[in-house]
Amino acid sequence: MKQLVLHITFIVLVLTNLNAFAQSNDLSGYRIEGDDVVFSFDKRDYKNATADNQSYRRDFDDLNIESVVVSGQFNNWSKNKWRMIKINDNVYELRKKLIDFTDEFSWEFKFVINNTFWAEPSRKDPNIVVATKYGYGLGNVYNLKMYTAYPDKNGNTTFKLKGYKDAKEVILSGTFNRWDEHLFKMEKTNEGWELTLQLKPDEYEYRFIVDGSWMADPDNKDKVVNEFGEYNSHLNIKQQTTFNLKGYADAQEVILAGSFNGWDEHQYKMRKTDEGWIYNIPLSGGKYHYKFIVDGEWIVDPNNTVKEYDDDGHINSVRMVK
Repeated sequence: MKQLVLHITFIVLVLTNLNAFAQSNDLSGYRIEGDDVVFSFDKRDYKNATADNQSYRRDFDDLNIESVVVSGQFNNWSKNKWRMIKINDNVYELRKKLIDFTDEFSWEFKFVINNTFWAEPSRKDPNIVVATKYGYGLGNVYNLKMYTAYPDKNGNTTFKLKGYKDAKEVILSGTFNRWDEHLFKMEKTNEGWELTLQLKPDEYEYRFIVDGSWMADPDNKDKVVNEFGEYNSHLNIKQQTTFNLKGYADAQEVILAGSFNGWDEHQYKMRKTDEGWIYNIPLSGGKYHYKFIVDGEWIVDPNNTVKEYDDDGHINSVRMVK
């Protein structure tokens, strides 16, 4: 099963404890720390630098480094905007927030020395691709990739593959990491293989790669047919979502109704509190319309300014789960 790899799936993430993510050991030119992308340049990793649009090449040892800039698709290949900070005689770094990036899937970048020379990374690195800029060859560039999922021992979803004790390597691949074939290596256990991820609320498809062979999860009966006529395992991660209606202390009954329950007028009876009414419901990621029914009268949420019209012209309150 061949899928697109070396991509960035960006949604504004709530990331914690990401320092434990082995991504920092597997990727080149950057690492992920919390909600930061940390670009890292170490001059000891380079031998040559090339002038833009020219074949002129300099030996890296001959360069007197005055500045290092991160230049890529995310800043229109600027040679001066994203200037790095010198950490020591060899290392330069630049921190950027995840929200500095738009929701593109792939970002290519290089390091620029003294606003003139492109640092040339090694061709042997699997995280490096060949790119062009405005019709000119950029040569080898790094490929920035971030995902909406990351390994965390305290994460909310544990994947297990029983058996296969003779396998040398098992990879977890799915829509949560754009079917990357290398990133999420599972750990061997007494019963087989295991990996725990932190996943945002959403629906996902996934497979295991056992020594290069793709397979669905044999212990998950929830499967969908993929484009190759085979099966992907499916799971739906939900998040406990709280709906509050403040006030209405004199109401006898308040019902929560919305697109999540087919606008049922009886199913979700809210609980009365000192501040109003409350109801908790597990929801998958996405956008939901809802209203409250107060003693038979339908109202929008007075404390939620986000509202939309539905197909019938009715205005509803909107809740985003992500």
